[in-house]
Order: sequence, then structure tokens, then C-alpha cells
Amino acid sequence: MRTVIENAHVVTVSGDEHPGGHIVIDGDRITAVGSGPAPVIEGAEKIDGTGCVATPGLVNAHHHLYQWASQGMASDSTLFEWLTTLYEPWSKMDAEVVAGAASAGLGWLAKSGCTTASDHHYLFPKGRGDLFAAEIDAAAELGIRFHPARGSMDRGRSDGGLPPDEVVEDLDTILAETEAAIDRYHDPSPGSMLRVAVAPCSPFSVTRDLLVRSAELAREKDVRLHTHLAETLDEEEHTRERFGTTPAEYLDSIGWLGPDVWLAHCVHLHDADVKRLAETRTGTAHCPSSNARLGAGIARVADLLREGAIVGLGVDGAASAELVPLAGEMRQAIYLQRARYGPAALTARQALEMATLGGARCLGRDDELGTLEPGKLADVALWRVDGFHAAVDDPVVALAFGGTPPLERLLVGGRTIVDGDVLVSVPQDEAARRGADAHRRLMRLAEEVL
Repeated sequence: MRTVIENAHVVTVSGDEHPGGHIVIDGDRITAVGSGPAPVIEGAEKIDGTGCVATPGLVNAHHHLYQWASQGMASDSTLFEWLTTLYEPWSKMDAEVVAGAASAGLGWLAKSGCTTASDHHYLFPKGRGDLFAAEIDAAAELGIRFHPARGSMDRGRSDGGLPPDEVVEDLDTILAETEAAIDRYHDPSPGSMLRVAVAPCSPFSVTRDLLVRSAELAREKDVRLHTHLAETLDEEEHTRERFGTTPAEYLDSIGWLGPDVWLAHCVHLHDADVKRLAETRTGTAHCPSSNARLGAGIARVADLLREGAIVGLGVDGAASAELVPLAGEMRQAIYLQRARYGPAALTARQALEMATLGGARCLGRDDELGTLEPGKLADVALWRVDGFHAAVDDPVVALAFGGTPPLERLLVGGRTIVDGDVLVSVPQDEAARRGADAHRRLMRLAEEVL
């Protein structure tokens, strides 16, 4: 199938912009991008981009989809307080809850321009079904490119950790289940719709052995590594007390920094940490709304970018950033950096690059995703910047600074997922209903056991 987008302001992110430009798609790949009218292609679907800005599909570098079912809870708590409260209902979730939450969460991401999503799932209550498969099936039904990270925790409350003992797993089980997930699901082929990462939860909920063995497994299987890092000052205090280092120094000491690693949050970094992340090409998934909602702080994104570090954007879990659209995180990132560092700290185009190419680099997909260039995958977002948005002359500023514009079309590998600002790969109302049902089911399960 061939598709031609014409008359759009095409922002390649790789450098060029084409007012009144075109994009030509053949199958799942882009074959041409340029200024002016597109070449005539018999039988191609034509999409009129008049009044629109075309960008690469956005890449969500960090999420917890299951949390769609627990939004609005512990709304005035710190991270550790919030976790302590929510671990209880989360410990009762089952595959049906995860399936519904993932359907709604991924649908919401798609409606905000996301074509590739990573998800960090690290809770596996015993006897609750195949939770990892549930979210993978939801992504396949929706048609979004998916990078699930098989998470884990092996340090429960009885060992000084935060999570209840019933949601942690032993080391051997974690390694066996993670390897099985990679063997079953990971697709390293070009154009892949599904790739798996290895993702112990955080330095305060896992043992050193789990971190070391997980890195060994990931590198043996040639998949990526992911975890949370330096999200709060509480974590820094914990790590200094336990290991005598900053969180970043701790990971560095056990071989957890490198070009195959990306880390969520990285709010509380020291100057040496910032430089080390840049030197090792370790990615950061910046989640500004979640960090603000939990009062965690403002990540040093401007400093990371100045050092040449890799930074992408993530919405984080829906329970710590309720109903946050991925496109809206561009605005949030810009405003928070400027609130901390001044009005030149982060530009609209830098934020767009973080939301596209930065996220693709975090996931190791920048050879195929993140820019609009011939040979890249046809993951394209077409945003309406006419109407009220037309009062802003610069379409990238209109996209990044204000309320998120309507999404005229979203293509994943050339296939339409959103059309006229409506999710179409799965009926939009159905996806929303599944999310609401997942919330009600989780609350019932929590009450029955408690």
C-alpha cells in the first residue's frame, strides 16, 4: 500500500523542515520527503495535510500501563508514600485488569501522537494469570509498536524493601521468566513491532545480585536494560546509606551504564553523574508531569542535553500522571526547564526531538524511528495547527507550547491508527470502557482480599 501526504509543514527532526511539503510512503517505509507537491503515484492514498504539521510518531520511553486502573489515588503523597499505599491494590491485580488498563492506556497514547511505546511492568502477583502477555496482546490489537520491559522485584518488606512480600519474586524465578519472555516475544528483525527489555524495578526494591544477573542476561540475549534511577532524594539517601554512593555511581559500579541502557527519571543527578551518563551514552526517560505530581523535583534535562546525553520523554504510570498525553509532555518539559534555568533552557524543537528521536535512541531504534527520512519506518503524526492554533506562525511552537492540537492522522508502519482525532484501530469508546472496567475490577479485587 502506498500513501502520499501533501501540503503539510513537514518537520523531519533530522534537520530539514518543508513548509507545504510532502511525504511518500510505500508499505511500511518512507520513500521520499521534500518540499512542494509529491510525485504522481498511481493508486496511492492521498492525505491532504493543509493546515497541518507532520512529525515523526512520538516515542514513549517510560510507562506503567497497569496503573491506568489505579488513577487518582494517594493524590497528595510523596513517591514512597504513594508506593506504600498503592502496592496493596496492585498486589491483587490479574491479567484481566492489565489487559483493560493496557488497552485504554495505549489508546490514550496513540491519541496523543505516540507510535512506539515502552512499558515497564514489574509486579507479578502469584496465581493472577499471564500479566506480561496481557499487555502484549493489547498492543498487538491496537497496532502500536511495543517495547515491553520485563520488570522484577526481589526485595520485599521482610528484607527492608518497600513492596509487600507477595509481589516480589525470587532471583531464579525472575531470571527464568525473563529469559522465557525474551525467547517467546522479542523480535530483533528490521521493522519489528515487538521488542523486550530486561528491567529490574529500582535500586531500593531489588538486590545487587538481581541487577548484576539481569545485566548478564540482557547482554547474553542482546536486548536492552532499563530501571528507575535517582527519582527522589529519599532514593539518594537510601543508596548512600546502603552502598556509600549516589544512585548513578552505584549502577556504574556494577556495569549498568552504557549504550544499551536507558534509565527513568534521573531527577537528582550530581555534575559527575550528568557527565558520566553522557560519556557512556546511557539514555534518560524524562517524565516531567509525574515528577511534578509526586513533588520529586525537576530533572537536569538542560544540563544532560548540553553534555550531549540521550534524553527521551515518557508519561510514566497513569497513577502518577493522570491522563497525561505524551504530546503534552513536550510543553511540560519546556516549562519546567525554563522555570528552573530560564527561558533559553529548552526550545520547542529540542522538546520535539526528545519526544521522537530521543526516545528512539533510548530504545535503540534510531536507525528506523524518530525522524522523517527515506528508509525510515512510516510512523507519522499529522497535527492540525489551523483553527485556533493558526494564530501562532511557527507550527512547531504551536504544537509544543499550547494545548495539544487535534491529531488529524497517526500512521504506524503506514497503517492508520488514529483518523480525525479518533482512535480507529480499536473502537475508541471500547478502549475507554475497558480501562474503566479494569479500574472497577481492581478495586473489587482489593476489597475482596482485604
